[in-house]
Amino acid sequence: MQIRTLTLSDYDETVKLWAEAKLPFKPKGRDSRQAIAEQMNANLEFFIGAFEDSRLVGTVVLSSDMRKGWINRLAVHPGRRGRGAAKALIAEAERILRKHGVRIFCALIEDYNTVSRKLFKECGYVEHSDIKYFSKRDSDEV
Repeated sequence: MQIRTLTLSDYDETVKLWAEAKLPFKPKGRDSRQAIAEQMNANLEFFIGAFEDSRLVGTVVLSSDMRKGWINRLAVHPGRRGRGAAKALIAEAERILRKHGVRIFCALIEDYNTVSRKLFKECGYVEHSDIKYFSKRDSDEV
């Protein structure tokens, strides 16, 4: 398996993987080609892919406010799960965030997603059941 930075030329393959992994995405908003291009221009190394035989099998997108680093859009192709891609992507995400001075790593996971919750616990993350997530959105596409 090869882990490398994704580029805009990987966009079509990335959104195809997100669909195959049943990861919700907003192709008319925050996940549009233009929005992803702008995000990549801000920090290209925050877009990471896992490849097997030149085929994209996993992705992760990072964000950071320089206090906390967020692991977002972690997805692995259903047919390639259980081979270590997700753990490798998490480890690479942490390495890149550390390089930027971040020492707190976070992920938001839906309550029903027991597989991801188990994965992050195996990677040393602590689940906080006392925290409630709030969001306000300008539209359904952001």
